[in-house]
Amino acid sequence: MPWTMTAAVLLATAGLLVLGALAGRLWLDVRSLAREVDAASRALAEAAGQLKPS
Repeated sequence: MPWTMTAAVLLATAGLLVLGALAGRLWLDVRSLAREVDAASRALAEAAGQLKPS
């Protein structure tokens, strides 16, 4: 029975490592998306500022 406990602990540890890696990738993707949204909103604000009222 001790090998089953060891296997369960190893599987749980591997699962946590995978979840941690996925969370890290998600954080990097969210950071990148936030930068792109910020750049797009600044470009829209600049373009709106250049419009002339008719």
